[in-house]
Amino acid sequence: QVQLAESGGGLVQAGGSLRLSCAASGRTFTTAWFRQAPGKEREFVALIRGVASTYYADSVKGRFTISRDNAKNTMSLQMNSLKPDDTAVYYCAAAPSYSRPNARDYNYWGQGTRVTVSS
Repeated sequence: QVQLAESGGGLVQAGGSLRLSCAASGRTFTTAWFRQAPGKEREFVALIRGVASTYYADSVKGRFTISRDNAKNTMSLQMNSLKPDDTAVYYCAAAPSYSRPNARDYNYWGQGTRVTVSS
């Protein structure tokens, strides 16, 4: 069982930046970020497989960057040019194998960290 803990959420003005971090208690192959806005379903944001194979949702491509430090079992999401539509609870997710941008592929989930972007 791998436990995940997110940090770094908060309140930021539109156009600003935030960096989310996720610490894992063990090794994983695919780690990802999902988000859930009020009244909406959870949606995929970004994932990273292995050392540096990344994939992004179209809505965040060019603004968000996902990275990981496998030696420390940590993952980060750098979010730039934030928009009010980015407001959501962001969840870190992980799986021990190759996984798709689909929440059902992920075995482990963090508790979430809230990001609020004001206009």
